Amino acid sequence: MYYNKKNVTTNGGITLIKRYYVKTRNLEAGMKIDQNIKDRMDRVLIARGTTLDDYMIQSLKKLGIAGIRIYEGEEDVKTDLSKEEQKPVSAIAINNISKYRTPDPSKVQLSESVKKRVSEGIQYLYNNSDSESFVNTTNSITNDLMKAIQYNDAIAVDINALKTSDEYTFKHSVDVATMSMIIAKEQGLKKDDIYRIGIAGLLHDMGKSKIPLEILNKPARLNDDEFAIMKQHSVLGYRILNEKNEFPDSISLSVLQHHEKMNGKGYPLGVSSDKITPYAKILSVSDVYDALVTERPYKKSFSQRTAVEMIMSMTDELDITAMRSFLRSIILYPVDSTVQLSNGEEARVVKNNPNAVLRPTVVGLTSGKVYNLADDIECANIIIE
Repeated sequence: MYYNKKNVTTNGGITLIKRYYVKTRNLEAGMKIDQNIKDRMDRVLIARGTTLDDYMIQSLKKLGIAGIRIYEGEEDVKTDLSKEEQKPVSAIAINNISKYRTPDPSKVQLSESVKKRVSEGIQYLYNNSDSESFVNTTNSITNDLMKAIQYNDAIAVDINALKTSDEYTFKHSVDVATMSMIIAKEQGLKKDDIYRIGIAGLLHDMGKSKIPLEILNKPARLNDDEFAIMKQHSVLGYRILNEKNEFPDSISLSVLQHHEKMNGKGYPLGVSSDKITPYAKILSVSDVYDALVTERPYKKSFSQRTAVEMIMSMTDELDITAMRSFLRSIILYPVDSTVQLSNGEEARVVKNNPNAVLRPTVVGLTSGKVYNLADDIECANIIIE
């Protein structure tokens, strides 16, 4: 179907540009595409001005695209495309992306309204630990998180997307609660346990509300005396919960023990693995990870990848079962994201491997090569940078 024509001046001459809409089944090699073909992430797969070949046409059919705009004649495509200048994806890459793409498992999603309620609720708790509505507010926040997990049967968390507040203590508390609930679900724990772990995650740093502000908000590393005071926050948090007589021991003990280590070198009690409550073992993994990726006035944040690698190295400090559940639950490189490979090629993530979170399957955008980073021995020396 002929739909438009215009005169354009090129090198002083007049060139007639004819534009058409053509159904994909009627496309022919040699036609020039008059639009960008984009993926779900709004990235260009075939750039406007490209001359179609048979392989590209077959790829368009496989993508389910009913029809496209094409044009005849010559125009200054470079100038015309200045606003949309993006690196195109090769036809073979388009085909392999479509062929191998496996959606990520359902992820926890918090709506903006839920984020607002949770953020306001957790701030209220930390500022009003003696309030008569403390328990009800805690349950309300936890219910919001529980509904978010149950809504789409979430079994994973996108660790790049966690953020409910700009204030560290509140953001950290919600992040730890969310990750811990997903870890508990991955372990197959009952709903009651998942709920209680959510409460423990939200309140694990409650004792910081009793730490002097000049220590809590110090924009530099704490000295030994200040750190000794800061380490009391787990004891103070335990007392806050224990005095209310409305939280089960499993919750208050996990708040007390969330800084204990499997090798007995944690605090405040210095107990080892067999004396640490199961909830605390889960909280500890989430707490360490979120602290690593969060920038503070006295330290730079680590990248998500580096933080995951550090978690994997802490087998003497963190519970191995909780660690494995964490690694199986997180999504570091979401499907459809673009990554840079160590061999110099950009690639699209098409499938995640729950047993190898750092090594998904990707497709090179230029070569179209499928890199199974987890299982292909030929990819052993390639990493995501």
